[in-house]
Amino acid sequence: MKPELLPDAAKDELNLVLSFFSRVDAKASVVLAVDTAMAGYLAARMPPLKAMPYWQTLIPLAAFLLIGNSIWQLYKGAFPNLAGGNSSLVYFREVAKRTESKFIDEFMAQDETAYVKDVLGQAWRNSEILVEKFNHLKVAFIFMAVAVLPWAISLAIFAARATP
Repeated sequence: MKPELLPDAAKDELNLVLSFFSRVDAKASVVLAVDTAMAGYLAARMPPLKAMPYWQTLIPLAAFLLIGNSIWQLYKGAFPNLAGGNSSLVYFREVAKRTESKFIDEFMAQDETAYVKDVLGQAWRNSEILVEKFNHLKVAFIFMAVAVLPWAISLAIFAARATP
């Protein structure tokens, strides 16, 4: 690659990686909405525990545990490990550690090679964070999907109990 193209290519790479965050977060919002709806609907339809035989409480309990694990994975994905980017002039946490004037002075004093390396380092670190978020979303989706069976069975049991 031509050296004069490196700064723009590095920024494009970082922007490409950053563009995937909104996709993961949008999918996580859908999974959270489904999890919440499933848990709320199940809780609203559930008869008092004392009115149910012991074995019938295990199925909705399994559904609640699976949904709870899904929500926990979403939480972990929403707050990934943001460590890294030490001394970066691109990474927001490192920029915020400086005073405004110190940041401006250091940014203006860096050469183009240091800037390109910093931007590419940020693209790499954000890729790691994105993988972590995606992996948590994947596990959350699996827990949600597995919860559908005990959730549906629970609703069928509740409906059968409510029918005279």
